[in-house]
Amino acid sequence: MSNDDPSDERPTSDAGDADSAERAANGGAAVESDDANAGHPGSGGERLLTGYSGRLLLTVSLGWTAIQTGRLVLSPMLPAIMDRLTISEFEAGLALTLLWGLYALGQYPSGRLSDRLSRKTLLAGGLTLLVVGFAALANAPGYPAFLVGAALVGTGAGLYPTPARALVSDLFVDRRGQAFGLHTASGDVGGAIAAGLAVVVLAVATWRAAFVPVVAVLALVLVLLHRWNREPYTPPAVDRAALSTVRADLAATAERFGDRRTAALLVAYSLYAFVWQGVTGFLPTFLQYAKGFGAALAGGGFAALFVVGAVVKPVAGSLGDRVSRPVVAAGALAVAAGALAGVLAAASTVLVGAGVVAFAAGLMAYPPVMQAHLMDAFPDGSMGGDLGATRSVYIGIGSLGTTYVGFVAGRAGYTTAFAGLLACLLVSATLVLGLARTR
Repeated sequence: MSNDDPSDERPTSDAGDADSAERAANGGAAVESDDANAGHPGSGGERLLTGYSGRLLLTVSLGWTAIQTGRLVLSPMLPAIMDRLTISEFEAGLALTLLWGLYALGQYPSGRLSDRLSRKTLLAGGLTLLVVGFAALANAPGYPAFLVGAALVGTGAGLYPTPARALVSDLFVDRRGQAFGLHTASGDVGGAIAAGLAVVVLAVATWRAAFVPVVAVLALVLVLLHRWNREPYTPPAVDRAALSTVRADLAATAERFGDRRTAALLVAYSLYAFVWQGVTGFLPTFLQYAKGFGAALAGGGFAALFVVGAVVKPVAGSLGDRVSRPVVAAGALAVAAGALAGVLAAASTVLVGAGVVAFAAGLMAYPPVMQAHLMDAFPDGSMGGDLGATRSVYIGIGSLGTTYVGFVAGRAGYTTAFAGLLACLLVSATLVLGLARTR
């Protein structure tokens, strides 16, 4: 997603405070500050760039940038990977679905485990799996080994973002919004870096070399987290009471999803996630094979998704605060659908490029608005658990987007595959607009 995907957007103050209290009650170490009066309004203890809080914020944000870079660099390199491993579009899409599907499955349990263990334990575990996984991708001699690497990366990535955001919430109270703005923006930076990294690597080396800097940065983050984070490592243990609590939480969340309005929200977001995964997985390949772009130009189109996203997300979020959020979200999807239709129909490079930019604006304006609307729909007492479960569902369904595009593109071409994504956008926009009218 922005991008975990673009859905990795919105923290909750109540959830963060509750997580801290619960973790402290379960033996987790309290987060300390360099200043004795840190955390008090006006004390200067909540530093964004310096001090204990600043060091950890920058460290976990650097880790998120590296994770997004490593996952998203696969997309512009897919043609080279398919050629080297002699695999089809469907097999390439299946590998991406495996990666993102395991990432989705980790959302809810990683948050719960970080409450009962410690943020540091989950973050270090995730980073270790990511280092091993990206190293496996770089050295995969064939498709089976490539799948193993993708599975390790997906599992490690699934363990990272929720504890990272919980840690940021622990560290910041008065400046929490600023801290999360910096942290979530690091994902868009990773997407833009991925596009440039792919272009440079493919020009001077093989696709495998792209994972070398990713592994190096993730290893550095692991070392810094180990040295700077004052929390203890807490070994996992089977706890029947904890399992009972999780089962009860999941049952309550599933019951709330039975509400027609909440179910419609989930379907709409799942369709959006399906489109986002399909596009981020295959946009560079689509531009090369269906529109005749060179590798560098196709990489520029891929980078536009994240550069444009970094600009439109705060604007869309602000507009959603002032106007009806479903209306803004439906409008964003309508813009994305119209622009994608233009891209499919256009023949000139200039028109295709303009269409990609407009498509990026609509596509990336949707998550902050709908994330806020989802949070409005969840009860305060279960907001964190509901969000984690919701993310698992829509990211999990969305992960099938790459398998769909690969399957259809291999049999009917990329234009047909992307036309199917256009249909998903239109259905999602219709659902969201219906929500706006019945509010």
